[in-house]
Amino acid sequence: MTTMQSYQHLLETSRRVNWRLEDLIGDGSRLDFTRPFLPETFAQTEPLGFLSPPEKLKLNQIRARGYLALFELVESFVVPFICDQADDGATAEPFRAQALRHFADEEEKHRKLFSTVLREFDAGFGTECGLIGPAEDIRRAILGHGPLAVTIAILGLEWMSQGHYLGSVKDNQDLDPQFKSLLKHHWIEEAQHARLDALVLQSLAQRNSAQDIAEAIQEYFEIGAFLDGGFKQQTELDLQSLERAIDRTLSEYERRQFLDVQHRALCWTFLGSAMQNRNFLAVLGSVSDEAATRVEQAAKSFLPH
Repeated sequence: MTTMQSYQHLLETSRRVNWRLEDLIGDGSRLDFTRPFLPETFAQTEPLGFLSPPEKLKLNQIRARGYLALFELVESFVVPFICDQADDGATAEPFRAQALRHFADEEEKHRKLFSTVLREFDAGFGTECGLIGPAEDIRRAILGHGPLAVTIAILGLEWMSQGHYLGSVKDNQDLDPQFKSLLKHHWIEEAQHARLDALVLQSLAQRNSAQDIAEAIQEYFEIGAFLDGGFKQQTELDLQSLERAIDRTLSEYERRQFLDVQHRALCWTFLGSAMQNRNFLAVLGSVSDEAATRVEQAAKSFLPH
């Protein structure tokens, strides 16, 4: 399949699988707070033996809220970036601009979905949960990097979200069905977005030298380091949220263990699991074998203990 055919094919596929917000919300479906929302693979509550089962459930749900909220933050820089790429006059590929604008529209729809679900979560959970930000500062920091690096970062996150759903959510019968449905519908459209991003990356790579690509990978690691700092702050906010939700203060030892386990869990969820994703590495390898090798090696530092 040629690049031109790919843009057309992905646009047609996106339109065919497209869903409306009304399909998921407003029909009486509600989150079930008696069940976990996030797979243990990512929540990592079991290593925290000082928490009771009900407290672990609270933490799982706090982490699930953060999962959606962080994706909403991601959309805040994905949408303007993809809009810029759609308006890039450097390429004359048919269907490219149309496909990318449709991509941006769907990402904006995802933001609205996450925002709606987060409001429902807050009303049902009953305890305020903190979130890093402001989103504008995060967006500015990410988009301050070059287009190649930003494309690589977005591509990793999109393949990551697909891997999460297929590998840990789809067949997990313990999770709340409504939360699973949200992640399923997100996955349906992100499957097209990742492939569109791959075309954007390949197009940008053709206009840049091997040295430029190597520098973009270094910038990608800088984006990862920036996100890692945010995840450390988010872990501290999650600790505060948990203590409010369970109405008790953890001991210093418990707090240290919590921060260590949960920070590693967040980094694995959003960084490590992206860097080791085989589809992501294959796309990177299509533009630079060295880039793919560097990222795959870096993923090892995020492996759960």
